[in-house]
Amino acid sequence: MRLTTKGRFAVTAMIDVALYGHRGPVTLAAIADRQKISLSYLEQLFGKLRRSGLVDSVRGPGGGYNLGRAPELVAVSDIIVAVDEPIDATQCGGRENCLEDRRCMTHELWAGLNSHIFNYLRSITLAELVRQQGARNREVAVLHDHRRAAATADRPQVAGQPNESTTTA
Repeated sequence: MRLTTKGRFAVTAMIDVALYGHRGPVTLAAIADRQKISLSYLEQLFGKLRRSGLVDSVRGPGGGYNLGRAPELVAVSDIIVAVDEPIDATQCGGRENCLEDRRCMTHELWAGLNSHIFNYLRSITLAELVRQQGARNREVAVLHDHRRAAATADRPQVAGQPNESTTTA
């Protein structure tokens, strides 16, 4: 079972709206630019997200999209289902006809996997994904600061000139 780009892009775009929506409606062009997703593909996805009530559209100048619900109330499974992404590891699509019109011997195994995947996606909220992005951005900033300090500490100190890592601001 594989999650296709449809589901991945829909989740990514929803995270983007949640991250940038506090400034006002988020345009699809802005999402396309930041996330490197085709604008026409986003238009298709956001039509489905809007019909599912996950986003609200704002028309006119300054228009775009806002979240339709609080991010704490949007599960990843809601997003996946809204864009018609199948979550199915069975060969038969759940129809139990994978082996000459009857259920194969591993059908229950794959159906159980489907259930676990769906339950996992239902347990993760958009708010959690936004928090992860914030934590990730803070970690990167700290990492860059640490590397910069280490690089200047390794530079030889010229007599009479302070080393950048030992100066105080």
